[in-house]
Amino acid sequence: MNAPKCTEYDCINFLVAAHQVFSAVEASRSHPEGEQKVAHDAYTRLLQRLPPDSEVLWAEVQGCIDLNKGLLIIDATTLDKPYASQMGLVTRHWSGKHHQVVQGINLISLVWSDGDAALPCDYRLYNKDHDGLSKNDRFRHLLETAHERGFQPGLVAFDSWYSSLENLKLVRDFTWDWLTRLKSNRQVSLKVGEQQAVSDLDIPPNGLVVHLRGYGMVKVFRTVDPHGNADYWATSHMTMTDAERELFANRAWLVEVYHRALKQFTGIERGQFRLERSQRNHIGLALRAYVRLELHRWKTRISICASKLDIIRLAVRHYLAHPTYLIPSTA
Repeated sequence: MNAPKCTEYDCINFLVAAHQVFSAVEASRSHPEGEQKVAHDAYTRLLQRLPPDSEVLWAEVQGCIDLNKGLLIIDATTLDKPYASQMGLVTRHWSGKHHQVVQGINLISLVWSDGDAALPCDYRLYNKDHDGLSKNDRFRHLLETAHERGFQPGLVAFDSWYSSLENLKLVRDFTWDWLTRLKSNRQVSLKVGEQQAVSDLDIPPNGLVVHLRGYGMVKVFRTVDPHGNADYWATSHMTMTDAERELFANRAWLVEVYHRALKQFTGIERGQFRLERSQRNHIGLALRAYVRLELHRWKTRISICASKLDIIRLAVRHYLAHPTYLIPSTA
């Protein structure tokens, strides 16, 4: 059997450097010149050959994080695939970007953050028609795996989508504190036998301790955005102040920065592959490309955008020294 003509690291490095086109064809055209020409089929076969799991991502990230501190954030994003008709993993999902249901691939990430860096440690792809697992099932799998890996985070943060009793109790079983948002109609009580919606409470600025039906005692906060819309936050950390809640909420917002950078700089949405296995591996390699860009930003304080431009700038500088597209002399 002939040795592969390209490796996963060739593909990762291509995703780090590429700007507009992230296809296998472009990867083969950009491959360093050598004794053998690398056809795009070599990259296509690579994506079909790799094991489609997140273990290798964890192997690369675990040495860069502290298991005993920091914030664990779980959130999902939709990778837009508006023109995909025969592509694996593509279904209909709500998109916060478009504020409507769109066609795409749903990526659920477990992200570790120290308040500055945001590094993905694990991920799942939602495909209920194939595996029968809901997003909440994926949420619990991510947390169970994190617990097995020895995480002891300062806090676990997630959106109201994942604030079911089963999920909250699982986090409590791991003796971790959590912070989430609640729907306005979530039932709580100040007195035994007197249930009411959390939106009906008179919540002071520094929070209010209440009994969440089916769970136990939690502390709730009320915030109002510039448009007058109220949000209701809840935490298992009973001594948390509103200033601490705001600090942790701002840190949890880094997951949105992570999603944006992932889509803008790694080509994660632009994999032109029909097979589910190829799509899974393209997404996995894009996540590993992001880790390299984020670690570089973390160490050098140079933004990911600037780092990508530095790569292009070298090529532009070389062309300016040796231009090839010239108008013939008429002299």
